[in-house]
Amino acid sequence: MKINKRLFSSFVAPCMILLSIMGLILRDNTRKIFYLPIGFMGISIILEKDLRRRLDRKNILKKIKSYQNVK
Repeated sequence: MKINKRLFSSFVAPCMILLSIMGLILRDNTRKIFYLPIGFMGISIILEKDLRRRLDRKNILKKIKSYQNVK
């Protein structure tokens, strides 16, 4: 069974943020710094997907408008 990459990344990013929050809350003070990069990576994945989706929608809208102008 083939796993969809988009489905996998949409599940992993929130899990990374959740793991980071749990690590920051539950670990002692000397180990908390290790959980920050995991949280930042989860946030960056979500922001990158949002930016990519907006750019794709804008490009699709431009293509639709260009086809309407031709007719």
